[in-house]
Amino acid sequence: MLLRIFTSRVRFNLPTTVYLKNAAVFTQNGVYFSSSSTQGTPVFLRAQKYADRTAIIDRNGSHSYLDLLQQGCLLSQKISSVLGTSDDVKGARIAFLCPNDVSYVISQWSAWISGGVAVPLCKTHPVPELEYVLSDSQASLLMYTEDYADKAAIITENSDIKPLMLKRENYIQRENSEMKTKMGECVDILLDLGSRSWKDRGAMIIYTSGTTGRPKGVLTTHKNLQAQVEAMVETWEWSHTDVILHVLPLHHVHGIVNCLMCPLWSGAMVTMMEQFSAENTWKALLSASLLSQWSDSVSQRMNVFMAVPTIYAKMIEHYDKHYTKPRVRDYVKAVCREKVRLMVSGSAALPQPIMERWEEITGHRLLERYGMTEIGMALSNPLHGDRRAGTVGKPLPGVEVSPGMEEQEGELLVKGPGVFKQYWNRPDATTEAFTPDGWFKTGDTAVLRDGYFSIMGRTSVDIIKSGGYKISALDVERHLLAHDGIADCAVVGVTDLTWGQRVAAIVVLRKGASLSLAELKNWGKNRMPSYLIPTEIKIVPVLPRNAMGKVNKKELLKEFFPETTS
Repeated sequence: MLLRIFTSRVRFNLPTTVYLKNAAVFTQNGVYFSSSSTQGTPVFLRAQKYADRTAIIDRNGSHSYLDLLQQGCLLSQKISSVLGTSDDVKGARIAFLCPNDVSYVISQWSAWISGGVAVPLCKTHPVPELEYVLSDSQASLLMYTEDYADKAAIITENSDIKPLMLKRENYIQRENSEMKTKMGECVDILLDLGSRSWKDRGAMIIYTSGTTGRPKGVLTTHKNLQAQVEAMVETWEWSHTDVILHVLPLHHVHGIVNCLMCPLWSGAMVTMMEQFSAENTWKALLSASLLSQWSDSVSQRMNVFMAVPTIYAKMIEHYDKHYTKPRVRDYVKAVCREKVRLMVSGSAALPQPIMERWEEITGHRLLERYGMTEIGMALSNPLHGDRRAGTVGKPLPGVEVSPGMEEQEGELLVKGPGVFKQYWNRPDATTEAFTPDGWFKTGDTAVLRDGYFSIMGRTSVDIIKSGGYKISALDVERHLLAHDGIADCAVVGVTDLTWGQRVAAIVVLRKGASLSLAELKNWGKNRMPSYLIPTEIKIVPVLPRNAMGKVNKKELLKEFFPETTS
């Protein structure tokens, strides 16, 4: 792969042509070099192809691919200086705490350029949770923006972790003589990148949601990430003409790989909202003028959107409350149909009522897919063709899954180049996560029907064994969410001496609604098999979910049915 670093903004007084090792070439117009590895290409090495195109739009303005690469290179020098190393920190864990803007991308790229392993932190986590991740990952450095200076000060006060605060000038392009001088110093680093073998280098540690214990650090290599990205780019037909609206947290695969790395790999544009709000998200989807408020040079409209079911539910609620006029509703559907090419839902099961209502509103049938921190995306409904409710589609390119026989239910096993390398510092857990012949055990029960996979739920908490039946909690939840009075719910299996387990539902009611167990049973008897109908319900004001919309059912059992979990 030949990489060209364009230097249209910063010129070097270099010989016209000088041939160097590893196919690196200097020219008067810039620096050329090629990576010695054909696998495991980091996303920043593709920036040359789209140098002057806009990569990121955020609260700070617009930023080209060249801006990201230059600033990432400069920041990598600071990393090496703070850690007292040469240009390659050789796998040191580099954590960063940034808002959802360009500072995140530059921090990620600089960690990789310096030879480190990126450890993204959740900006909303309390200090103890951040300290756990930093300690468990054995991070050497914490980068942070001024927004999080107070948290960083507490974390690093009695720690060996070195702090590095990113000031605005660290991630906003400045064209001046100092920048030119500093970019001149980056040339050697850029050339060195071409001689590195990236394939087996650790790239990133993302922490699991911790629904089955303390969060585990999932270490992926650059080869793993490239495989994950290329599979999605091919399946969802990413191109440089795409503009994605990014509203997701940046400490999970969905926000990092699907919504950030895929578009940047493809030369697309990412519009980053600092935090989700239904009002602003609708405005961004419906109006091309919102982008021009952030950047005078951008006139494109968003055409890709990805979110979790909770976000779609909140957007539907906002629509129903504020977009009541027929003319407005016609406009919403027309814009979404004509201007948006892809809308994806993931990270949690998509309730069918949300899918159907969203299709009524926008004309888009949401594309459901399946993935995990450990494997990236493994299954997807088709971009073109039948997207079936309650299914997650078929394997992505390069992904092998089992069971692969029709109507054969069992734990979903996955193989492929995108599967993670290991749990950080947990060799026993890593060994236990794989079968003897190398299949990763997802812990999810799946079934293949008519060529499409359906996820029945987590084998540990979503498969309820009651009176000889194997019941999918997710299946029960889909039925319950069709009830007019139920806004949200979680179904769990409660230990029962007679039945083994009984089906129990924790329910959030819509405003003004009421529901008794007898009423629920009467409603359900003509809509679902009798063994699926809950035998117990708990009414709660809100169902606790994490940043990706997931419910910790083990915690729900402890809270609402403590007598069965002691």
